[in-house]
Amino acid sequence: MDDIHPSSDSIKVESKINYYSDGFDDNEDPFFLTDDDLVGGDDGAADALLEDIREDEIDLLKQKQQDCKILNATELRQRMEHDVAQVSAVLSVSKTEASILLRNYNWSVGKVNDAWFTDESAVREKVGLFVKPVISSDIVSNKRKIIFCGICFESHTSDRIIYADCGHLYCEICWSIYISTSINNDGAGCLMLRCPEPSCHAAIGQDMIDSLTSEEDRKKYSDFLLRSYVEDNRTTKWCPGPACEYAIEFSGADGIFDVTCHCFTSFCWNCKEECHRPMDCDTVKRWILKNSSESENVNYILAYCKPCPNCKRPIEKNHGCMHMTCRVCRYEFCWLCLGPWKGHMNCNRYMERTDTDDKRKKLAKESLEKYTHYFERWDANRKSKVKALADHQRVKDEEFKKLSVSQDIPEAHFEFISKAWLQVVECRRALEWSYSYGYYLPDNEPAKKQFFEYLQGEAESTLEKLHNCVESELKEFLDVDGLSKKFSEFRTKLVGLTTVTGNYFEKLVRALENGLSDVNSHGTKGLEDEAEDSWHCDRCTYANPSSIRSCKMCVPSDIDNVSGNE
Repeated sequence: MDDIHPSSDSIKVESKINYYSDGFDDNEDPFFLTDDDLVGGDDGAADALLEDIREDEIDLLKQKQQDCKILNATELRQRMEHDVAQVSAVLSVSKTEASILLRNYNWSVGKVNDAWFTDESAVREKVGLFVKPVISSDIVSNKRKIIFCGICFESHTSDRIIYADCGHLYCEICWSIYISTSINNDGAGCLMLRCPEPSCHAAIGQDMIDSLTSEEDRKKYSDFLLRSYVEDNRTTKWCPGPACEYAIEFSGADGIFDVTCHCFTSFCWNCKEECHRPMDCDTVKRWILKNSSESENVNYILAYCKPCPNCKRPIEKNHGCMHMTCRVCRYEFCWLCLGPWKGHMNCNRYMERTDTDDKRKKLAKESLEKYTHYFERWDANRKSKVKALADHQRVKDEEFKKLSVSQDIPEAHFEFISKAWLQVVECRRALEWSYSYGYYLPDNEPAKKQFFEYLQGEAESTLEKLHNCVESELKEFLDVDGLSKKFSEFRTKLVGLTTVTGNYFEKLVRALENGLSDVNSHGTKGLEDEAEDSWHCDRCTYANPSSIRSCKMCVPSDIDNVSGNE
């Protein structure tokens, strides 16, 4: 049974918008602008283009969501209280008991209802809800009766004695200390607090906790309860952004797990790493583990070190002469031939080796060089992505004000600049993970590797044009007095570049996610019947439908049109 929640003011977007789309309201796919649209057009054309943008004031951030809702603490508590009230009404139990039931069933209303109506007694036994107390509570009905506490063994009047559903009797002070200790020492474990009697598993409800603890402890318990509602619930997760207090409810079912919070933290819902399309989660974990492990140190030792002939410890040469002394065993030998230094004359004569040491070292060195190539570019794009996000925030906070004064335009009209920056961030992220993708491409499929490198190179070139435009060309308008005609041209050019770049990166990501399935592994056209339905581009080897004459992936003319006025 699926859980149902009331609607709220939180964001919900269920459209199939491309993850790397431009964020503008366009009706053509793909949307490429002509020379007349981009350069030298009149102000009316530019205003008309930007008017289409203003019709959709939903932030680009909201458009990137895939069937998700971003929830703050207030909305989360409302949902939690709604679930508790729903279970309480359906099962005819108190809200305290309903809360205990939901905590034990990971806050799933459907699971609680199914289990309860299947076997109520078994559920009560499992969660610690007793219908009748183990010990009769009639003993405390007389307010003047003296009762001994089972913890401190002090005598108390019955009005100072507290008991849970099980009926075990303890004084108010001992109960308070017991609960407070659990809240401050056990963390979230206090949510599963049981009766102090070792053999009893009666649950302690929130009503009892609220009546016996301080305001500080009550707040802690309430916070633990809210965290449990998010962390134990399969449909919600906390945003992993630093100091972010939002939670995200996700119900996407199209295989795309990328979500973005209000704090601009983007992450994969499935593995909680940063968004990593086109890479799958398992490969991302392998890549991250490789970057953080010591495996590459081993490759370095194999590639650049030699074993001591005596103790076999790896030694790195750090001086000029060939006379080596092992620091471990003090054995002296020649670096070139690994022969003993005592009596050593020369080793210039070539002697063919029969072992596999040279081959092993060569493979290790090649492996290290390959890893270094992809890691450096992966890391460079990662750092560029982080800087672009910081630059975007700086531009919004500082340069929008200067631009508004110099161009006499309201800051709200600079949304196209913000969208361009966010497009740069998204594309940097895709380019970053494309290098990890390239590292794991099989070496025995040269056609796929060639096609991948072509697509990646074109994407990188396109992104650099957009990044340069929004980063460098904007600066010339900050200190100009009055509305500049060039600003209108810049505005139209930036909108076009954002669109073209978004469309191209969407093609790149989809092609990589499909495993470059349109490329024949052997670089041939394949079977004759396949050749009749498609043709392979001589430039990039992409398999195009026979109904079109121009390669779908080779779009230099569109890119050149956008940047033709640079």
